[in-house]
Amino acid sequence: MRLSCLQENLARGLATVGRAVASRSTLPITQNVMMRTDQGMLMLSATNLEIAITTWIGAMIEEEGAITVPHRLLADLVNSLPSDRIDLNLQGPDEDGGASGGTVLHLSCARSKTHINGASADDFPPVPQVDSGLATNIPPSVLRRGIGLVAFSAAADESRPVLTGVELKLHESSLVMAAADGFRLAVYTDQLTQELEEEVKVIVPARTMQEVHRLAGEQSAPVQVTLSPERGQVMFKLENVELVSQLLQGTFPNYEQLIPDRYETRIVMELDDLKRATQSAAVFARDGSNIVRLEMEPQESSDGGRLKVSARSEEVGDNLDELDVAEMQGEDARIAFNVRYLQEIVNVLGRGKVAIEVTNSSSPGVFRPAESDNNYVHVVMPMYVQWS
Repeated sequence: MRLSCLQENLARGLATVGRAVASRSTLPITQNVMMRTDQGMLMLSATNLEIAITTWIGAMIEEEGAITVPHRLLADLVNSLPSDRIDLNLQGPDEDGGASGGTVLHLSCARSKTHINGASADDFPPVPQVDSGLATNIPPSVLRRGIGLVAFSAAADESRPVLTGVELKLHESSLVMAAADGFRLAVYTDQLTQELEEEVKVIVPARTMQEVHRLAGEQSAPVQVTLSPERGQVMFKLENVELVSQLLQGTFPNYEQLIPDRYETRIVMELDDLKRATQSAAVFARDGSNIVRLEMEPQESSDGGRLKVSARSEEVGDNLDELDVAEMQGEDARIAFNVRYLQEIVNVLGRGKVAIEVTNSSSPGVFRPAESDNNYVHVVMPMYVQWS
């Protein structure tokens, strides 16, 4: 293998595939990145046997070939090199007398020369190809928003594997993503640009979805998604990047019955106000069982109301914020939440107004973006507290 490419392109490619490199593995070669010439470009692949990422970068190919080298070592080296052309040459240990096709990668950039011991590409696990199944195109903005609003709610605990994933349901022209960890539930709904002939429902690992969110950050073209439940795989095809992941096996909870169909009290308020008050309360909630209390009160002179956000710690002190509520329906209400869950939901909603729906202090609370409350809902279980 003999080729040349730009340092910035190689660095970007190594960063793209780096998230799929195994950090610790019983198969050491999965800590390597595979470099292979492919149709006039340099292909980089990495896999931890659960997720595989492949990307292609522009290169001047003089001789075809392939090798695997330690990813972290190569990435650290390339990032330290000047922004210049990098020449890569695969030879034997001796650059002068070694035969082409060896297992030592020679890199030269400006006045820097490096030799890296690699391993044969034949020993690298094959990157799965998802060439059959249900395929559709999803606008990257839809994917990014849906993943951003849902994936953080998936469980980190492996005791119930299906809860560590995001259920992806495609039916006719609709897309639904859902994630839950036993204490909260997030559901996002949007429309596809093309109608599907059949319904498909799979559970994609939340980590996979977060990687897709990262990779689709600057993309404008639709993302091609191919689902193959029979083979237990999904592929996301982006611009010059392919991500293949194993699907989680099992049955996702019937979350629709967990979403309250009525409420006793509903408020609509500025998200920035709630975010600031929650941040202040978190300082004291950390030392007070992570509890934040919300108390809602109507105002007789207007359609709005008042929201009290408070937290207290016996050792540190207490905090109380009183916020104006633009709209309020129903009577007085109070409910307490885990501060981390409250912070995460107000942070992912971004800006605008938020609607909060409460039945009583022992029933789940519901958060929705007020401007588009039909396509996203977030349900949080309350914490049981003594109200004075």
